[in-house]
Amino acid sequence: MTCYAIDGLIPVVHPSSYVHPTAVLIGDVIIGPDCYIGPLASLRGDFGRIRIEAGANVQDSCVVHGFPDSETVVETRGHIGHGAVLHGCIIRHDALVGMNAVVMDEAEVGAYSIVAACAFVRAGLKLPEKSLIGGLPAKVMRALSEEEIAWKLTGTQAYQDLTLRCHASMVEVQPLREVEADRPVLQVQGPATLQSQRRGS
Repeated sequence: MTCYAIDGLIPVVHPSSYVHPTAVLIGDVIIGPDCYIGPLASLRGDFGRIRIEAGANVQDSCVVHGFPDSETVVETRGHIGHGAVLHGCIIRHDALVGMNAVVMDEAEVGAYSIVAACAFVRAGLKLPEKSLIGGLPAKVMRALSEEEIAWKLTGTQAYQDLTLRCHASMVEVQPLREVEADRPVLQVQGPATLQSQRRGS
């Protein structure tokens, strides 16, 4: 990983967490246990504190930042999808922020809620728990079903498993020049399987 101290503050990463080597951590960043921080994620604690709690994930190309004296928090088992932007907000435990969504300053996403891909959560908006949130600007669309909440939890568990897989087997290599004759197919049971089952029902 690429880490920088600023004004004497050094990022903190629990040893059980996995931070991809291309991710960048700056300053007042605190990453708890069993977290996954994906490729090209930028966590800039150069103004306000960033806190990623146990079992959470911040995926590829996410940006996490905040204004001076703010704190940006992803609580336990929070799930931040590819390309999302969090700025000075709180993502409560077991909530999901979808791909390319933006959550602005002093906004709060309730526990177990799902923010849809590409949604824009305006500054200061307090969103309830167990809700589907979407739109530009974002609003509560409906309550989530227990099946949808379970689907989210399965996806977060897949990233917790990915943290272990990365520690165990991810290494930098040179690409092969051609496909091996006996190349195996990657076998991973995860949220994509459940999602395809839901689409078929």
